[in-house]
Amino acid sequence: MELGEAGKSRVRGYLYVLERSLSSFLPRDVVADAVREIQTHIADRVGAVEGVPDERAALERILAELGPPLRVAQAYSAELTLDEAVTTGRIGPMARSIGHFAVNSVAGFFGALGLFLGYTAGVAFIAIAALKPIFPDNVGLLYRQGQLIGFGARFPVEAGQTIAGGYWVIPISIGIGLLVLVYTHKVARRWLAWFGERRQQRLRRNAVGS
Repeated sequence: MELGEAGKSRVRGYLYVLERSLSSFLPRDVVADAVREIQTHIADRVGAVEGVPDERAALERILAELGPPLRVAQAYSAELTLDEAVTTGRIGPMARSIGHFAVNSVAGFFGALGLFLGYTAGVAFIAIAALKPIFPDNVGLLYRQGQLIGFGARFPVEAGQTIAGGYWVIPISIGIGLLVLVYTHKVARRWLAWFGERRQQRLRRNAVGS
């Protein structure tokens, strides 16, 4: 199918809104590449339409299947961020990808919750190491009536409770905290890769089904 002026104008309008939407998420050079990719995809879809159909109806069907520009921009941005997160392991892209999955699916929410707890535990151990030299009598092994009940910081120390442990608490806490953070980060990268592949498989099945 060859587009007339009205059809070309409709495509230009769609791409303009898409470009503006992408600019909210991505750098300018990445936006230009993304718009060209979507433009090529639309042109291929239009060229694949056989016969002499109603141009307006055929084009609107193609754009509707592609999705609203804002949704396409969000999906494109999420995909690029996911690739960066899995490839580089950088904190920023990983946090954005985990947050994206957390708000878009139940499985993503619970996976993100587990990772959040892992990162929080790692930071908590490092915080204990930082607090020990400042509050030496409030950080360490916590006992109640001679029974060990925990490890960490207590403000204030309640009646019947005692804090034990010298400055060896600092390297131990740092070591455990770093181990937990590194392990959680590795699990997060693997989880994002698995979740992204699972989503791609679902999209491919939907495409075949349609």
